[in-house]
Amino acid sequence: MFEQAPGFMAMVSGPDHVFEMANGAYMRLVGRRDLVGRSIREALPEVVEQGFADILDGVRTGGESYVGQATPVLLARRPGLPPEERFVDYIFQPIFDEARRTAGIFIQGNDVTDQKRAELALLKETRHLEVLNRLGADLSAELDLEKVVQMTTDAGVELTGAQFGAFFYNVENDAGESYMLYALSGVPRSAFENFPMPRNTAVFSPTFAGHGVIRSNDILVDPRYGKSEPHFGMPAGHLPVRSYLAVPVTSRSGEVIGGLFFGHAQPGQFREEHERLVVGAAGQVAIAIDNARLFRSAENEIGERQRAEEALQTLNAGLEQRIGTEISERMKTEEALRQSQKMEALGQLTGGVAHDFNNLLQVISGNLQLLAKDVSVNPRASRRVDNALAGVQRGSKLASQLLAFGRRQPLEPKVVNIGRFLTGMEELLRRTLGEDIEIETIRSGGLWNVLVDPTQIENALLNLAINARDAMEGGGKLTIEAGNAFLDDNYVRQHADVPAGQYVMLAVTDTGTGMPTDVIEQVFEPFFSTKPVGKGTGLGLSMVYGFVKQSGGHIKIYSEVGQGTTVKIYFPRVQRSEDLVTDADFGPVTGGSETILVAEDDEQVRATVVEMLGDLGYAVLKAKDAAGALSVIESGVPVDLLFTDVVMPGTLKSTELARHARERLPDIAVLFTSGYTENSIVHGGRLDPGVELLSKPYTREALARKIRHVLNNQQHRNRVRASLAAKPVLAVQGEDRSSRQIYEVLLVEDDFLIRMSTADLLTELGHAVSEAATAEEALVMMQQRRFEVVVTDLGLPGLSGGEFAHEARRIAPDIGIVFATGNDRIPDDAAIEGGILLKKPYGSEEIAAAFQAITAQRAAR
Repeated sequence: MFEQAPGFMAMVSGPDHVFEMANGAYMRLVGRRDLVGRSIREALPEVVEQGFADILDGVRTGGESYVGQATPVLLARRPGLPPEERFVDYIFQPIFDEARRTAGIFIQGNDVTDQKRAELALLKETRHLEVLNRLGADLSAELDLEKVVQMTTDAGVELTGAQFGAFFYNVENDAGESYMLYALSGVPRSAFENFPMPRNTAVFSPTFAGHGVIRSNDILVDPRYGKSEPHFGMPAGHLPVRSYLAVPVTSRSGEVIGGLFFGHAQPGQFREEHERLVVGAAGQVAIAIDNARLFRSAENEIGERQRAEEALQTLNAGLEQRIGTEISERMKTEEALRQSQKMEALGQLTGGVAHDFNNLLQVISGNLQLLAKDVSVNPRASRRVDNALAGVQRGSKLASQLLAFGRRQPLEPKVVNIGRFLTGMEELLRRTLGEDIEIETIRSGGLWNVLVDPTQIENALLNLAINARDAMEGGGKLTIEAGNAFLDDNYVRQHADVPAGQYVMLAVTDTGTGMPTDVIEQVFEPFFSTKPVGKGTGLGLSMVYGFVKQSGGHIKIYSEVGQGTTVKIYFPRVQRSEDLVTDADFGPVTGGSETILVAEDDEQVRATVVEMLGDLGYAVLKAKDAAGALSVIESGVPVDLLFTDVVMPGTLKSTELARHARERLPDIAVLFTSGYTENSIVHGGRLDPGVELLSKPYTREALARKIRHVLNNQQHRNRVRASLAAKPVLAVQGEDRSSRQIYEVLLVEDDFLIRMSTADLLTELGHAVSEAATAEEALVMMQQRRFEVVVTDLGLPGLSGGEFAHEARRIAPDIGIVFATGNDRIPDDAAIEGGILLKKPYGSEEIAAAFQAITAQRAAR
């Protein structure tokens, strides 16, 4: 109980307070130092310096307990690093012998650092709210424009902790060269008097154009900084600026009044919370400036009664116009809402139909593929089977389009650059559309990235291109354009289904026949088509509509009879690096000898998939529902993979079956299959993290590859878990354990199970481990503390492991880099000096060997 207690405990004895024992929590608190048998002055000198030895002396001589609450203490927990501040609740209790003399002292307490820091954070947040509330109250009562701006700038400096802040008024000369300094806080105005006003450079122009907040951890390395003559950055003698935060101040009319700018000499000082606070302050000052301007305007007009009367008449006329505009916009919004509700109802209907349809297709497809082997010697029969499979493929595409329209398809989004995506599709489009169609692609510079499913956007673009081709009978021109866009509040008021913000726009324009208004209103509805019977399903645009909406985007059609059509798609911008997209559908089709449990309520589907898996060499068990599958698992029969339908009858859901299976068989792999996933494993239109899904209907080849992929991944996790269960290997052959180096390690791995098990292995080897799921999260941690070794997976979401390693070396040039990968070598694009390969699957021995190589590198320096 002493050792396993969550709170820290220790016992000291004698006048020198010699440690007799200490539990694990106490050892972790002080950094696992050698305590037992040593006095507190020898074992914890920094604690003695803070007066704790004196308190122990008082407890020993006085025989009374001493209690401390949320007491700060500096502990040297890591050799070579500065002491770390912790907060502890503790009690020192005297231990008496038979003569009631103090024989020792029992130390007991809890580390309340997280609670204390949360309290401090709450106090900080409360202070921020008080500043914002005070600012709002002050601004509401102030009509002097100069005071309004100065109060806001002062509040911004207080909220962000900036060394100085400034408000620049958005006025330019004829050449667009300068802005006006209106207010300054934190430094005297003389600090700027000898320098010219800022010009319309890449750093300043986005703020004054109202494009959004600009925050840079280090403006000196920002790609927008230092590109313009004559200074290429800050003039000589300028206040030192590394951290940079700029927020536009926009009036209710949409005019960018100016910008709030904040700077600090140290990098990494501004965070996302500072953005939110300053944006709130900017909104308040915008209203106050509008009010102050209105007040000044009223003061100037009071002098002439006639002008005041004319202004009143103008105001009344404008008010009537605004009321008319508001009524018109409300009617448009209500109509958009009705249309959205209709499309949602249609989506639910088509999604349900697609589920049963896909089950039927799976039965047909599976039996046809099995039949193909039996009739392979009969060309005529083989040809008929191939024709039937082609029909199944068409039916599968139809079901996929229904799911897409209903926003029920499980998307697998990646970070994509639309410009590079279009480059890769140009040849496919030319082959598809033929020589009669002229194709022009226009890509704007500096395109932002978007988060979309690459397969679905390819299908959507092909559908739009084919529709355009059909509308241009006899030939024409197809223009595909990609560019950055900002949908403002005015646009959003007229389109209720889209939020304001930054988007990447993809436009497809044809020179075809165009469409009348009544056709445009129905064009996204399923099975609506203007083409002759047999020339189309009426699902192409419906699929595009559903995919765009499920991806959080917006779609708009502009068309005029005889003039052609433009379809514009808007995808929300993401602030992440482009993913490396690979196609998992290629590679050898292999089986195996593992045991697979198939849970499927449809008898025909179950029989087909059992035969297909058996044909691939697997041992197959089967169950007609989740409860039956759980009974098989509880019987003790070894199972390597659970292959379960998502939607099955009974009270036990497939997700609960998977959870129970993993509880009873930790080494089991799980693969879901369905023609319609509902919300059990798909949320927000995307597969839940760590979930593997094979959509119905599937081919024998797709089944074989997916089963093998899921089994291989699980076998890697099992190897790591088995290594942890065995006796830890704390040294490799030939290594002197006493000389082994202990490191501060940053582990970067997106797979939760692999990250957890690898962290356990590293901890067992004695290293101090911090974890991150993405490279972006890891880089933030490296800005906040020092690490000696990075262990990173190569295939990370967002920024890749190779790119992260180069960025990590830029931050910490002497850091050790270990690449964890399933490849036999480190790819060329990730190669970095001194990079160590840790090949998956790995265990304690392989990790220890990699760290021995790191130690050897350091010794060689």
